[in-house]
Amino acid sequence: MNAFIQSLKKNKIGIVLILLASMSTASGQMFWKLSGGQWNRHLILGFLFYGVGAVLMTVAFRFGSLSVLHPLLSIGYVFALLLGTMFLNEQITAMQAIAVVLIIVGAVLIGGGDD
Repeated sequence: MNAFIQSLKKNKIGIVLILLASMSTASGQMFWKLSGGQWNRHLILGFLFYGVGAVLMTVAFRFGSLSVLHPLLSIGYVFALLLGTMFLNEQITAMQAIAVVLIIVGAVLIGGGDD
């Protein structure tokens, strides 16, 4: 457990940035969906959020180990699911809820440490 905590401390800035990147890209995708495939403010916001996410991801890799940070990008699927339920009135099924738990556990287990 000590190695896990040390890894979190070592990669702290990178972890925060990669989680923000995941949230930003998921938001960008949601705005693309809201645009309805038309050129409008939602499409432009989608490009903006997605671009910010890409930049944050690139910067995040400077502040941590790739093997720790990259698996955390899968949290974007969780953010997308939550955004879909909050803003698009999508329903979460039991299978999706189980998948969310598995994604989070997997991200922690795979990305939880340098050693």
